[in-house]
Amino acid sequence: MKGFISKDLHPFWVLLLLLVFMAGGYFVATFVVSLLAKWIFGISIFQLMEVVANPATHPQGPGVMLLLQGVLQFISFIVGPLILLRVIGYDLDHYLNRKMPPAAWLVVLSGLLIVLIMPANSAVINWNATLSFPDFMKGFEVWARQQEDQLAEIMKLITRFETVGDLLIGLVVFALIPAIGEELVFRGIVQRQFRRWLGNPHVAIWLAAIIFGAIHVQFFGFVPRVLLGALFGYLFFWSGRIVVPMVAHFVNNGFTVFMLYLYQTRAVDADIESTEAMPLYMILLSLVLSAAVIYYLYQQYRAVPLRPESAAAAAEEEFQA
Repeated sequence: MKGFISKDLHPFWVLLLLLVFMAGGYFVATFVVSLLAKWIFGISIFQLMEVVANPATHPQGPGVMLLLQGVLQFISFIVGPLILLRVIGYDLDHYLNRKMPPAAWLVVLSGLLIVLIMPANSAVINWNATLSFPDFMKGFEVWARQQEDQLAEIMKLITRFETVGDLLIGLVVFALIPAIGEELVFRGIVQRQFRRWLGNPHVAIWLAAIIFGAIHVQFFGFVPRVLLGALFGYLFFWSGRIVVPMVAHFVNNGFTVFMLYLYQTRAVDADIESTEAMPLYMILLSLVLSAAVIYYLYQQYRAVPLRPESAAAAAEEEFQA
C-alpha cells in the first residue's frame, strides 16, 4: 500500500503525527466508552463524567474506570499508531520486524528475564520511592506525591481481583493491551524514529525509555520505569522483532497482576506493590544472573540474520541522520 505521506518525512514530523493520531484515538475512545458505558452500566455520558471524576463514590465506578482504561489504551496506543504507519505506507510486518524469527525459547527467556531482574530492580524502586528533593523543589515534591497518591487510590479501586474472571480481565487490561500498545508506540515508532533522526541506536533507546517513564506521570517510580524501558528497547534492537519486548512487557505487567490476585485472595503473603527492597543477597544474585542472561540474549539475537527484504532498508536507516 502506497501511503498518503512519504516515508522520507523527517522523524520530527512523524513523531508529531504520532501525537496527533494518538490524540485522535483518545477522542474516538472517549466516544466509544460513552456508548459502552450506556450499554453495559446504564450510565449516560453526563453521568459518565461524574463517575470518572469521583469513581470511588459510585457503585459502578471500578467497572467504568476499567472499561475506560482498556478502551483508551487499545484505541490510542494500538489503533491510532497502526493507522499512522499505514498512512505513511509502511508494511507493518517489515517495519516492526527487521530480522528473521528467533527460536521461540529465546523469546520465552526474554520474558523470564523480567522476573529474574525484579529483585535487583526492587533496590532501585525503593531508592526512587524514598527520594527527597532539595528545598527549592519542595513544592514540586509535594505536588508529585499528591499526584502519586491519587493515582494509587484509583489503581487500588480498579485492581481488585477476587475471582479468576477478574484476573483474566486484569491480564487483558493491565498486561496484554499495554504490552502491545506501549511497545508499538515507544519501541516500534518512537525509538525507531529517534534512530532515523540521530543515527545512534543507544541514544534512541534511552530517549524512548525516558519518554516511556515520563508519560506514566509517576515521579517516584520514574527511574525504574526508565531502566525497564531501556531493557525493552535493547531487546527490540538486538532481536529486530517487536514481539520480543511485547512478551517481556506482558510478563512484567502480567506477573504483577497475578501476584496481586494471589495476595488479594490470601494465597500468598507477599505484597507485589511494596516499594521495600528485597534482601541484599537476592539483589546481588539477581544482578549476576540477569547480567548473564542479558549477555546471552545479546549474543543469540545478534546471530539472528536480517530478513532479506529488510536488509537494504536497515542499511539505509543505519546511516540516516
